[in-house]
Amino acid sequence: MRHNKGFNHLGRTSSHRKAMLSNMANSLILHKRISTTVAKAKSLRSFVEPIITKAKDDTTHNRRMAFRSLRSKTAVNELFREVIVKVGERPGGYTRILKTGNRLGDNAEMCIIELVDYNENMLAAKEEAPKKTRSRRGGSKKKSSEKPVAEKPAAKEETKAAPEADTKEEAVKADEVSEEKAADEPKAEDKSDAQSDENEEKAE
Repeated sequence: MRHNKGFNHLGRTSSHRKAMLSNMANSLILHKRISTTVAKAKSLRSFVEPIITKAKDDTTHNRRMAFRSLRSKTAVNELFREVIVKVGERPGGYTRILKTGNRLGDNAEMCIIELVDYNENMLAAKEEAPKKTRSRRGGSKKKSSEKPVAEKPAAKEETKAAPEADTKEEAVKADEVSEEKAADEPKAEDKSDAQSDENEEKAE
């Protein structure tokens, strides 16, 4: 009876399964990506990620623990010298599974499992993509709706500024006209005074 044995045995004995996962982990560390079935990739992910986490601390003990699982000096050196330099700052999730469809012979679900920090295309796409800000109450929607509203008042201010300029010019012209009228009024008074003097002389 297999009570409480939750992991996938992959149809193999314990020794065969451990040897297979060790070989797959070596290939993943050396080549950075391998193609396999989804079931094997999920088992490999839970096998190799703890080894990568231990490699963050480069001690003799951790190297021996990694060698116990990988059984390859080349893979251990690659892991501690090169892989951990790129992966060291990441707090887990070192691998990515990309499904590629079903196999023709037995229709098994196939995938590619790779080390996340070695896929340069996806890293470049992530850098180019703009970051989206999120808020619990839909602040991003409000911001998007505020942008056109903020632009319209600016246009209105421009239109308001133009009539104000026109009114200023009209006020200046009106002042000039009033000054000219004020200048002409004394002349009219002088003429009226001269006419009154002439009338008085004629009357005499």
